[in-house]
Amino acid sequence: MEDVQQPGESGDPGSTDQFRLLRGGGGVITGTVVCAAAIAYSAGKNDSTAELCLAIMGTVSVYWLAHVHAVTLGSSLTHRHHPVAAFRHALVHTLPILGASVVPLAILLLGRLAGVDLQTAAWTALIATIGLLTFYSYLAGARGGLGTGGRVASACAGAGLGILVALLKVALH
Repeated sequence: MEDVQQPGESGDPGSTDQFRLLRGGGGVITGTVVCAAAIAYSAGKNDSTAELCLAIMGTVSVYWLAHVHAVTLGSSLTHRHHPVAAFRHALVHTLPILGASVVPLAILLLGRLAGVDLQTAAWTALIATIGLLTFYSYLAGARGGLGTGGRVASACAGAGLGILVALLKVALH
């Protein structure tokens, strides 16, 4: 599979994209939003940290598998790639969807380990996803060559998406 390389994507150990924020930016954003939505929906419905974490990981995993399937089929149908090669490409290409849930889950678990109640830990993790979406969007604006105003507008768009998920949580609980 041939991908067009973007600046900072050399794949070299010294590459500035070690977390695939540049190559997997779409997956990072999608994974963060899916994780936030899972927290928003599940936090009020689960009574234990383990149940909430399983709900989050399960939701993100199912979404990731659906995306792997879609990318595999799309690559096979559109580019006539062999299904095995397309699947391998899809696995690597979509991993940021899974990886995006690590930080919010870590924040949730650290909060619980620190003695914070489950609802507060869930809200903290959800607020962290808003911060991450804001940061990723600002970074995208900066990488895209936007000036300060454009970067702030991009960051506001990311924050707005996260806030919509928080409003969903309020509406559901």
